Amino acid sequence: MPTFTVHAPPLRNGATSPDPQRFVFIRDGFHFWAFLSGPFWLLAHRLWLAFFGYLAVIVLMSVGLFFLVGSEAVRFVVGLLLAVLLGLEAASLRRWTYGRRGWTNVGIVVGADREEAERRFFAQWVERAPVEPSPSPPAPAASPASNIARDASHNTSPGIIGLFPEPGARPGLLP
Repeated sequence: MPTFTVHAPPLRNGATSPDPQRFVFIRDGFHFWAFLSGPFWLLAHRLWLAFFGYLAVIVLMSVGLFFLVGSEAVRFVVGLLLAVLLGLEAASLRRWTYGRRGWTNVGIVVGADREEAERRFFAQWVERAPVEPSPSPPAPAASPASNIARDASHNTSPGIIGLFPEPGARPGLLP
């Protein structure tokens, strides 16, 4: 089963937690389209620095092999190996770019496809989320019954037996 890394965007103004709808799942492994059409794949995923680095490596490799070897077969094999390397490291280039842009890696999940990986990740994420305390209910309004109870508590007769001290008594001292 493929492994996916999950990346959360940087927090927006006033946000306390990242928006789950903006999370990005990056599949680890070989990317066939990056292998087949490397520069276009890099541009499609907005990997600008990786694209310019790829162009620089291609130009330097072509010039160096032209002056050193001159054989067309060797240039083809080196170009093929560079394409295989890009196919293998495409996910790492995406993770590196997201990291540079301030995204954080929030987890790793395994799934048959991206949809299953999303379901598994968010099911675990909801379980791990801290439970927010529910707001306390408002204090009840004073009722006639509470006034009677309050008046009875002001009774200061010495015959009261119980665990609660008389009103006005110092804590810890019995009457």
